[in-house]
Amino acid sequence: MPRYSIEEFISETGQKDKGEGLFELERDRMLELNLNGRVWTKRGSMVAYLGNVKFTREGVLEHGVGKLLKKAVTGEGISLTKAEGQGKVYLADAGKKISIINLDNEAIFVNGNDLLAFEESIAWDIKLMKKVTGIMAGGLFNVKLEGTGMVAITTHYDPVTLRVTKDTPVFTDPNATVAWSGNLNPDLKTDISLKSFIGRSSGESIQMAFKGEGFVVIQPYEEIPFQQPVA
Repeated sequence: MPRYSIEEFISETGQKDKGEGLFELERDRMLELNLNGRVWTKRGSMVAYLGNVKFTREGVLEHGVGKLLKKAVTGEGISLTKAEGQGKVYLADAGKKISIINLDNEAIFVNGNDLLAFEESIAWDIKLMKKVTGIMAGGLFNVKLEGTGMVAITTHYDPVTLRVTKDTPVFTDPNATVAWSGNLNPDLKTDISLKSFIGRSSGESIQMAFKGEGFVVIQPYEEIPFQQPVA
């Protein structure tokens, strides 16, 4: 283990201004918001702040009746907090690695549990994967973010991005799938051979199938116990 004097420890671990704007990675697992206005954050992700900052839990009708009903039906875990004012806010989520994505009039889908923060300029909505009825109980829901501004996502360990082309479709474990480009509409498929080989309880027997042109972000970790297929 490294050993430091007090001054050495402060110098090594101290906060450093990098001049990178609103979203700045203070460490690969710590996001610094240089706040001068409002940002939406994952509820419970604030670990410290400096300055005059107010935190307000997302209101029941904050984003309209449509999103409220979707959250009630889907149980989608995207509880948000508004951070507004002037100062520095530090966000983290269970020690997961953080990536900042700058959208330029673009769209991206993110697993609700992997969304850490996004600018107020970004529009968002909860989406249900098509053709899911009858394949798995409860469905599979994600968050679509679109517009111009920054989005911070989290992954267990280092993310890997796979290119999807019309000649090279990509198939992923839903529990290891973090995000994908907004133009892709994945289907769910079952793999009977994997189900027989690994066992019915395995998440690998159900896969997300990405076809077209775009990208998929995966992580080397199965984050949430996968729901069982309908018998």
